[in-house]
Amino acid sequence: MAKIFCIANQKGGVGKTTTAVNLAAGLANLKKRVLLIDLDPQGNATMGAGIDKAGLGSSVYQVLLGMGNVQAATKTSETGHFDVLPANRELAGAEVEMVELEQRELRLKQALATVKDQYDFILIDCPPALSMLTLNGLCAAHGVIIPMQCEYYALEGLSDLVNTIKIVHAKLNPDLQVIGLLRVMFDPRMMLSQQVSAQLEQHFGDKVFKTIIPRNVRLAEAPSYGVPGVIFDAAAKGAQAYIAFGQELVERIG
Repeated sequence: MAKIFCIANQKGGVGKTTTAVNLAAGLANLKKRVLLIDLDPQGNATMGAGIDKAGLGSSVYQVLLGMGNVQAATKTSETGHFDVLPANRELAGAEVEMVELEQRELRLKQALATVKDQYDFILIDCPPALSMLTLNGLCAAHGVIIPMQCEYYALEGLSDLVNTIKIVHAKLNPDLQVIGLLRVMFDPRMMLSQQVSAQLEQHFGDKVFKTIIPRNVRLAEAPSYGVPGVIFDAAAKGAQAYIAFGQELVERIG
């Protein structure tokens, strides 16, 4: 039975997709069976895994609207060695079309019931907003991994997200919990980064992952080649940090 984790943060540009793609590749490197679900209409996780989003016959859009199943829509990342349920611009229309559907917030959970025994981990890359798509991700997941930069505004958004998770836990998904906070794009030369990092550890204790992902040019370059950063340059500090994060996650959920 797969462990299903959302990679979520309502703030944009905080490294959600980078984390989702590299964690998927890192877990695959540990010989885990991984499915990465792209729930963002921008389709960046799809492209980062080396899959052409323009040429998709079927995607997560068809799955959510009941016009296809997960098995038929799933592609394999040849570069990352994990499976992908891809997304493209079509997914933007799903928000409106799902309004009329029964149990609309549970569409993804119901679709995954047929494949969850085939994987060790299912990772869901959520869009940067509390939308019907994000809600589907939260309702399908066992836990949330929150990537965040160590800057002032990140703390503001974090309280909103934690409140959202509490509401979903209380009303829709009693299994949902915060798995942990991952500090990303970390620059140790900045005093603010160190201060916010210390605040996170003080407030959230062992919910903060020990692994810290440094700001790294090679991680930023990798998506343009359609290769996860941990494969693109395995020796880079960012790649090694994501490998370490995969190991820490496996140990944490034991």
